Amino acid sequence: MSRLLVVVDMQKDFVDGALGTKEAQAIVPAVKRKIEEYQAAGDPVVFTMDTHGPDYLATQEGKKLPVPHCIKGTPGWELAEELRESAGKMFEKGTFGSRELAEYVQKTGYAAVELVGLCTDICVISNALLIKAFCPELPVRVDAACCAGVTPQSHENALKAMEMCQIDVIRKEIEDNE
Repeated sequence: MSRLLVVVDMQKDFVDGALGTKEAQAIVPAVKRKIEEYQAAGDPVVFTMDTHGPDYLATQEGKKLPVPHCIKGTPGWELAEELRESAGKMFEKGTFGSRELAEYVQKTGYAAVELVGLCTDICVISNALLIKAFCPELPVRVDAACCAGVTPQSHENALKAMEMCQIDVIRKEIEDNE
């Protein structure tokens, strides 16, 4: 059985757009290397795409976070440019976690699932916990060096929360671009 890599919301608006951060920009090379590692091993890679419509500001999320982002069809909705050629199966999601992704993982019988991407403290943790809820015996991992949160502190808080929920967090420093 193969393992699955889930790349969470590595979209322009989260990297260097409306909600981008220097931490998000810093993980792009590491995420690209992780994708290439999985592809070279013949293991599948899937992507989640935060997807909103023009009515975003009228939604509950839009009222709590009044920054339009990842509006389908806009440049900010697209994957970060460095990752576009690696794109595989996509799961569009209008909220933090993707039930469709969790059901897909449940049906496919992977040996393990690893998550990377943005934001650790919102969508990465939501999807990791959903997968764990749908597949309680499946090893679920998150690579901390391939994730970034809204802030460094909220990133760390999310990693600790996932560890408490029996999600394995890989902790190593982001490798230098060479």
